[in-house]
Amino acid sequence: MNPPTFADIAAAREAISEFLPRTPLARLNKISEALDCDYYAKLENLQPTGAFKVRGGINLVRNEVSAGNGKPVTFITASTGNHGQSIAYAGRLFGTRVIIYAPAENVNESKMQAMRDLGAEVRLHGRDFDESRLQVERVARQEGFRYVHSANEPLLIAGVGTLSAEIFEDLHDVDVIIAPAGGGSCASGACLAAGELNPNVLVYAVQSDAAPAVWHAFQNRSLDPYPTMLTVHEGLATRVPFELTNRILWKHLTDFVLVSDEEINDSIRVLARDAKQVAEGAGAASLAAAFKLREKLRGKKVVGILTGGNIPQERFAKLIAQSLAV
Repeated sequence: MNPPTFADIAAAREAISEFLPRTPLARLNKISEALDCDYYAKLENLQPTGAFKVRGGINLVRNEVSAGNGKPVTFITASTGNHGQSIAYAGRLFGTRVIIYAPAENVNESKMQAMRDLGAEVRLHGRDFDESRLQVERVARQEGFRYVHSANEPLLIAGVGTLSAEIFEDLHDVDVIIAPAGGGSCASGACLAAGELNPNVLVYAVQSDAAPAVWHAFQNRSLDPYPTMLTVHEGLATRVPFELTNRILWKHLTDFVLVSDEEINDSIRVLARDAKQVAEGAGAASLAAAFKLREKLRGKKVVGILTGGNIPQERFAKLIAQSLAV
């Protein structure tokens, strides 16, 4: 399987443009002062599904449905939420059946309900994302469904890469892009866009140190599963690094940053207080990395990709209440 190219990102922009809005790139003034840099957020939390992955979902499903020449296609995938919503949204848009497996434990119920509301059939299986994914692969083989991997899909990565192409159009002299990494599609898309549009731009990926599988893969150039996955932030929660996205990261990524879940929680609070933005854990991870990289970012133009805002209401309320108490 070959990785996508920038030409594929350009084709994806044309494919999805009539279905999705262009998201804002906003300079966050108070956060810029705190970091002593020009800090911008790419606000993918304003997508209709509340997260960036809908770009890839629409690109993939549209292409697959078109290639089917009218034959019905059933898409099946595993997701902790945002990827599943992207395929469900695209399935409703193009009138095709979607089945989504999600973990039965520590599930974000608001994301599960969002997928159901979009018309997908949601099945709970396993302790975590990777156990759900293995079940999906078995069912897909048995039933002949179109299995959509959450990362090893060139059309998904190309679709997601469109957000980084927009960054370069809106801020042509950007110095640094920071992207969260769960499966790695967001950071991979940023690498591909930077490689074509300005190879001098530094691209950092960030992951929770409570689920460092992709960081470990980057350090060791290995796709071995990581033994533990303890983060509460489901958008970053995987034990298994994926081949296609990691091949891109190994070749193009500047560096990889680990942050703690508590540093991510702090950044959720900061985004709410100082930018009036709701971010889930993965969406706030870029800012957490920016605080960790503060010395390297001083005086630069920095974009943190706020990948999504689908945080459970009770978790968000608790974090804000803790901030008020302090």
